[in-house]
Amino acid sequence: KAIHTPGHSPGSTCFHLEAGNTVFTGDTLFNGGPGATGRSYSDYPTILASIRERLLPLPADTVVRTGHGDNTTIAAERETLAKVAQ
Repeated sequence: KAIHTPGHSPGSTCFHLEAGNTVFTGDTLFNGGPGATGRSYSDYPTILASIRERLLPLPADTVVRTGHGDNTTIAAERETLAKVAQ
């Protein structure tokens, strides 16, 4: 299932494989927080909203395959995003 997740870029899309309990997040969500937003076309508040509204509602044990670095889980990133919001 394709999930539109603007923020890194306006057209950023993640792909959720329900049967495999996996989401491929590219540059939207990394292990440890939001992905890259240092480009002219990126927007930090938008990437946070995409993660909170479209990725964090996935099952807690969903494996997050990031575009860079180690894999993580939705549960771990819920904790991370709670800290980012402070």
